[in-house]
Amino acid sequence: MKRSFMPTIKSKEELDAIQLSGLKWTVNHAYRGSAFYRERFNDAGIKPDDIKSLDDLKRLPFVTAEDLQDNYPWPLISVPFEKIVRMHASSGTTGKRKVMVYTAKDVDDWADMFARCYEMAGLTKEDRVQICVGYGVWTAGAGFQLGCERFGAFAIPAGPGNIDMQLQFLVDFQTTVICSTASMALLLAEEVDRRGLKNKINVKKVIFGAERSSDAITRKIKNLLGAEHAFDIPGLTELYGPGTGLDCIHHTGIHYWADYYIMELLDPETLEPVPEGEVGEMVYTTLRKEGTPLIRYRSRDLTRSIPGRCQCGSFLPRHDKILGRSDDMFIIRGVNIYPSHIDEILSRQAEISSEYQIYLNRGDDGKDYMTITVEREKKNDPKGDETLAMKIERDIRKEMLVSGKVDIVDYQSLPRTAKKTRRLFDNRD
Repeated sequence: MKRSFMPTIKSKEELDAIQLSGLKWTVNHAYRGSAFYRERFNDAGIKPDDIKSLDDLKRLPFVTAEDLQDNYPWPLISVPFEKIVRMHASSGTTGKRKVMVYTAKDVDDWADMFARCYEMAGLTKEDRVQICVGYGVWTAGAGFQLGCERFGAFAIPAGPGNIDMQLQFLVDFQTTVICSTASMALLLAEEVDRRGLKNKINVKKVIFGAERSSDAITRKIKNLLGAEHAFDIPGLTELYGPGTGLDCIHHTGIHYWADYYIMELLDPETLEPVPEGEVGEMVYTTLRKEGTPLIRYRSRDLTRSIPGRCQCGSFLPRHDKILGRSDDMFIIRGVNIYPSHIDEILSRQAEISSEYQIYLNRGDDGKDYMTITVEREKKNDPKGDETLAMKIERDIRKEMLVSGKVDIVDYQSLPRTAKKTRRLFDNRD
């Protein structure tokens, strides 16, 4: 009998009961096992027995990336070391990595969560999954492969980069699913197009994460590869890694695994809940994690909740794709701007490619200036560049209330990468 990794939750009351039970267990587990959490809770005047409802979550103190770095190398560890079977880490702004440890149960739970992603994407055991992300200390490769093997599909652990090898695998192994960053998927798709390989490959689905991707990039990847679907997978090393949610085939938002963690959406300034549908910072509390549980962890990632029930029938809640980070916001001439705002405007322009860069400079007059460099679409005539640039400049001025100069450059003249694409260059002092 085929195993399903989807929960059988049928009501909000049932989900609330799961979350309350998990919250009580997590607070008690962290208080007893972690000196860090015990000190934080004592300072806040909180004891595990004080948690009687989900509303009590807001009484608990926050945890930040700085807390993880300040307590390097073993922040938040809540079990004896003999129970630890693995560690993963992500980079930190201070140079110290954010190190998280896993018990055997944590790894098992992560495998089930990730297998759920593959199931939601509609994979079968006949699928051949080419995993084009980094292995090693990062969570990406290990997570994608762990979930693939738990689900029962055929894993091709290609790793990142090495485009010639990747293309050979696509042709020779008849890969049906690509897992990568959006930047890597774009690089592969453009090379497939350039080398005329579209009719020789069999890619049906693409699953990408680790960076925010625009609608324009998604459309382009699907078109050049001939894929039916492109799925957005969230991932955070502190929260197991990738595999904690996925959008379904209807692509109306990312279903997140609310039976494994609670996600709050808070105003980054006031730390109060934002109204449904408004953008807020994603704050995580795990419900089952043993090695390094998270309690109100401020991710700095921004998204919005999506109300209502998805037409796929799942009761699991949804959020929008990651819209940016609260610390990615930049201010120019008194206006707060997130790169995702520019993303949305550019994605509506059919005459340009998916790649762009934002440059911020300070002039001799002491004023700040923004220049946006975008690629012309492959078949477009350069004679239309001036008119196109003026149109985009008008849209930016109208929607963002700030002026920016737009430069149109040749198709594929901006850099490509197998990792994450850097798009913002702030050259101001």
